[in-house]
Amino acid sequence: MNSKRLVTAVAAGAAVVMGLSACGGGTSSSGGSTGGNGGTNTPAFNAAMTTIFNPSDKKGGTVRVANAGTWDSLDPGETYYGYSWNFARTYARTLVMFKPAPGDGSSELVPDLAESLGEASDGGKTWTYKIRKGVKFEDGSVVTSKDVKYAVLRSTDKETFPNGPAYFEGYLNLPEGYKGPYKSKGVDTNSAIETPDDQTIVFHLKQPFGGFDYFAMMPQTAPVPEAKDTGAKYKEHVIATGPYKFDKNEIDKGFTLVRNDQWDAATDPNRKALPDGYQVTMNVNADDIDNRVISGDLDLDITGTGVQPASLSRVLGDPALKAGADNPSSARLWYTSISPTVAPFDNKACREAVQYAVDRTGYQTAYGGTFSGGDIATNLLPPQIPGASKFDLYPAGADNKGDVEKAKAKLQECGQPNGFETNIAYRAERPKEKAAAEALQQSLGRVGIKLTLKAFPQGDYFSQFAGNPPYVVANKLGLALNGWQADWSDGFGFLSQIVDSRVIRETGGSSNVSVRVPDVDKMLDEAIGETDKSKRESDWGAIDKRVMEEAVILPGVHAKALLVRPKKLTNVFVSAAYGQYDYLSFGVA
Repeated sequence: MNSKRLVTAVAAGAAVVMGLSACGGGTSSSGGSTGGNGGTNTPAFNAAMTTIFNPSDKKGGTVRVANAGTWDSLDPGETYYGYSWNFARTYARTLVMFKPAPGDGSSELVPDLAESLGEASDGGKTWTYKIRKGVKFEDGSVVTSKDVKYAVLRSTDKETFPNGPAYFEGYLNLPEGYKGPYKSKGVDTNSAIETPDDQTIVFHLKQPFGGFDYFAMMPQTAPVPEAKDTGAKYKEHVIATGPYKFDKNEIDKGFTLVRNDQWDAATDPNRKALPDGYQVTMNVNADDIDNRVISGDLDLDITGTGVQPASLSRVLGDPALKAGADNPSSARLWYTSISPTVAPFDNKACREAVQYAVDRTGYQTAYGGTFSGGDIATNLLPPQIPGASKFDLYPAGADNKGDVEKAKAKLQECGQPNGFETNIAYRAERPKEKAAAEALQQSLGRVGIKLTLKAFPQGDYFSQFAGNPPYVVANKLGLALNGWQADWSDGFGFLSQIVDSRVIRETGGSSNVSVRVPDVDKMLDEAIGETDKSKRESDWGAIDKRVMEEAVILPGVHAKALLVRPKKLTNVFVSAAYGQYDYLSFGVA
């Protein structure tokens, strides 16, 4: 996901049909939130990393949430920020989900809307799920398999819903030229999804994929009643299936969730639904959010990317504040896309000049150093991903501050001996990204590459600006600050949506901003079809290296985040699946 996306247990091989470790999980009456762990009430640094801090079953109260920017979308069919996937579970139920449990327990996939994990047949090309009986929408109508089918099909319309992953349209055996239920109304889609009865949904793929349960985990499988679908406006009032529903929703300003009286705990083994509701405010200054969370005036910074540099030393320098913080790492890379469609980056040597010129320590410092930033990255795959191996094609000197002479030699090679000017995009609401852009501006300026900073809103960053190819070219966005967290923790779950050129959409919304390498597309297809696990994992590393050879991505840091634990909430724990606190399990003290 875009700084967004998720991380979990090792995914099954694409062509290997295998039983995932989650089979039979998540059926306890406790909803899995304790995972057999009684928790702790003793403040300590990283106390919520592997256990539940301040455990409680008390109901009531409101969780107070702030977002420095806006959502990409509240519509489950088109959202792709990791925090949004984490939070959407409060109002939307998907076929399966990550288990709400601390630490590695969250790596397990468990049934949610479905009765069990998917049943594979036809060598992994067909996947069948049974919908739980008794699940209702907020209006009292019963959820059926047809509602799930409709939800998935509508999500494939990337003109209407530019955000969101592109797995379903890439893998489902859809009719040729299918453009979603609005533009291809009445087209028979049984070749891709069948609903033989109201409880059964059957997915048909173009090729085997043993990890299809990870697709079924995505918000795109949250049911949508066709009669109440309002297309692009559906995000204004999503029809809830979870324990909460929208009461008031002012797009890009804020919203409130209240209890959904049609939610039945008997149909839901994963949610305790302790709070009475959630109050969310958007476009709040990021430093103000930190101050308010630290003081207890606010419960949560929803983005989950950690405190800003201005608060970092304050938290780490005060023993009491540090004892109320957690420092999770995740399968996330903060990086900069280098667009080969913007001159002079259409010349590989000019892209390589950037790689050599960057002061990596400045980049790391911009994100908060080792605590709130992460470890300096020289390649794409985070170390948590099976098959990852550290390598460095563009050595930056023993001090990691850049090789200025090598960068100048590359500028000479690409016909720009005196440097050049280009623009660099970043998300306006994210001080760390601004700081990283300024660090790049300074370090690249040493070799004559002049950067002009361009700030854009995070909600539309990929759909309208940095992820919109025509806009990138017209506005000379040669560089764009970016971030990616694995949709699940294997090479495919990390790489496919950011390095496959076939996910790039000219209408905008793609997470792949800069990688257009036919070799990489071919290598991805070969890796997906590889049945030998060790060979497949080595293939991901080879793809990483091939992308770096083209110098179209500048790695920054493999991420960590310093999170301030909510003072007034109960059941606080870090979900490894999201690299954030588990937003579903909170209670209010």
